[in-house]
Amino acid sequence: MQGPIDRRRFLGLTAAGVALTGSSSEQALGAVRAGVGATQPSPGPRVILFQGDSVTDVGRDRERPEPNDTRALGGGYPALAAAELLSRRPEAGWRCYNRGVSGHKVFQLDERWQADCLDLAPEVLSILIGVNDFWHTLSSGYEGTVELYERDYRALVARTREALPGVGLIIGEPFAVTGGSAIDEAWSPAFADYQAAARQVADDHGAAWVPYQSIFDDALTRASVDYWCADGVHPSLAGHALMAEAWLDAFRTLAAA
Repeated sequence: MQGPIDRRRFLGLTAAGVALTGSSSEQALGAVRAGVGATQPSPGPRVILFQGDSVTDVGRDRERPEPNDTRALGGGYPALAAAELLSRRPEAGWRCYNRGVSGHKVFQLDERWQADCLDLAPEVLSILIGVNDFWHTLSSGYEGTVELYERDYRALVARTREALPGVGLIIGEPFAVTGGSAIDEAWSPAFADYQAAARQVADDHGAAWVPYQSIFDDALTRASVDYWCADGVHPSLAGHALMAEAWLDAFRTLAAA
């Protein structure tokens, strides 16, 4: 098993964009706004890559491959998180890409991984995948299992570690928001096995973990499911803002590991 990204290298990377002190994403964002922790940028491109399915895709323009492009980043958490990093420290040289594709499962990520990940050589790779690996067994005749999901996920991460041994990994928890129109009794408890498999992959590969399920569960105490994620799968703008905040927290945690 490969360990997390080299700490000295990653500290240099993150110090220009996000403070590494404090215990919450709110503190991290506050530090960014205050301009804490500025350093001279290191040579070479600093690539952050967001990968996943429709929750990451969010209508991005796939004809625009350039980094830091508003249409290329889509309308969800990748764009919101990238905006925080890019706006607060332009001298840091972030190059943020979104390569999420709506409808995809792990094996489909693997099919496009060379061009959509390895060729971009990210220093930080964020993956959120799994809802379709389960949902499509209910809605689309897909014959996958949780065992297949975990096997394919492990192989994808191992392939990435071999090609990019220094990459920093952020793995997001696939989630289903209770009360959403697409969520019924068939999701429980079966979907929890997919979440546990994703968590195990993250733990085994030293990835920072983003606990999206608990974040949305907590959000339901403050507003209805329609406010955050009406169908239980695809977040609203407010839901994506929650995700971006949590992602930035994981980003900072990765550097401190």
